Amino acid sequence: MSRQLSGFRAWLWQRASAIYLAGFIAYVLAWLIVAPPVDHEALRNWLGGRGMWLATALFFLALLLHAWIGVRDVILDYVKPAPLRLAVLAAVFVFLLTCGLWVASILVGLL
Repeated sequence: MSRQLSGFRAWLWQRASAIYLAGFIAYVLAWLIVAPPVDHEALRNWLGGRGMWLATALFFLALLLHAWIGVRDVILDYVKPAPLRLAVLAAVFVFLLTCGLWVASILVGLL
């Protein structure tokens, strides 16, 4: 059995990540409408709480996975020359990895 993220498995991961992303965004918007933070410190405390910190970290992990699967599938479908395809995939991977490390540094700063 292949360990690749292709076909049905990729579709399933992308749908699962989309559900989590939608749920997280709905929760955050509802929280901001019902109990908006009064100042920057209140917002920082809310985001720095263990549960919200973990949910936010999972949000960005799901966002990066969702983006990788979607962009990868488009590249595989439309970029035909293999060397160009590999270069574009590598560039997208480096970009998403850099974004992930940036978010991680921000989240670690909240703790």
